[in-house]
Amino acid sequence: MFATRLQLSSAAVCARPRLRLLESGFSRRYSSLPQKHACIRLSPAVREALSHGEPIVALESTIISHGMPYPQNVETARLVEQVVRESGSTPATIALFDGKIHVGLGNDELERLGKCGKAAVKTSRRDMAAVLSQRMLGATTVSGTMIAAHMAGISVFATGGIGGVHRGAELTMDVSADLTELGRTPVAVVCAGAKSILDLPKTLEYLETQGVPVVAYGETKQFPAFFSPESGLLAPWCMQTPDQVAALIKSNADLGLQTGQVIAVPIPQESAGGSAEIERAISIAIAELEKSDIKGKECTPFLLRRVVELTGGVSLTANIALIKNNARVASRISSSLAQMVSGDTSK
Repeated sequence: MFATRLQLSSAAVCARPRLRLLESGFSRRYSSLPQKHACIRLSPAVREALSHGEPIVALESTIISHGMPYPQNVETARLVEQVVRESGSTPATIALFDGKIHVGLGNDELERLGKCGKAAVKTSRRDMAAVLSQRMLGATTVSGTMIAAHMAGISVFATGGIGGVHRGAELTMDVSADLTELGRTPVAVVCAGAKSILDLPKTLEYLETQGVPVVAYGETKQFPAFFSPESGLLAPWCMQTPDQVAALIKSNADLGLQTGQVIAVPIPQESAGGSAEIERAISIAIAELEKSDIKGKECTPFLLRRVVELTGGVSLTANIALIKNNARVASRISSSLAQMVSGDTSK
């Protein structure tokens, strides 16, 4: 967002903020991608924010297609976008339509994606070229959203939780593409940790192997477990303020490192009351999954859907609460980063 790698038209580019970015050296750190991306389509709001070096927060779209039923999925997406705006940034929900990666969705596109639901293709790095070339409707995972955000020049991304190493991965080799993407794409992912249906110790080990900084955000030293603010696992790094995280992101860019960062934000305590009930439901859902024929990328949607059913919707309410909280934190981090890069820290 602050150092767009997309070659915008001269009329759209505000020269002075762009010059400040170049002088800061920040944009040069992101020069590994081509200057033009014919497959990217920016919404007017995102284009305007990019051209002025204003804060932007990327948002994924699988939560719309696969995470919730219609119309709750679209309502939640709009709520999350509004939280981002109210906290000082421009939201950029990302999805694939008609052979283009759309960065920033309008109301019609949100409705189309929400109504399409699970018929949309869950799109990670592996799937992007196929979905675009076949002009299919694609909902981006954490991996896919990171790629698109980086191509568009967006450095901060908010989601519910990242994927990780699945339980029993020593037999199945089921490891989310989110983890390898974090090791190769410099986008900060603000989340509530990894989804608690996963093997969290192995997930942290994998992130260490990938060289990904993992930060526990706020008044905690523990890596959060999605529905629970605590996992019993210490995070490698702890930071309390948006400025601290923004400084980490900028330092990562200044070093020329191509890794992302995991900014793990605990679910608010008032929304974590049902965590014990949710954990019991997760155990039941995993046992059912092991007896089923469900494989690959269908595992996580099945588990999340069953947990919602088994908890009578308690997990869904908690999910919405943590996503909104993550969006708020991400927006503040993005605002701090924009000010830091522009050299204006007085605001």
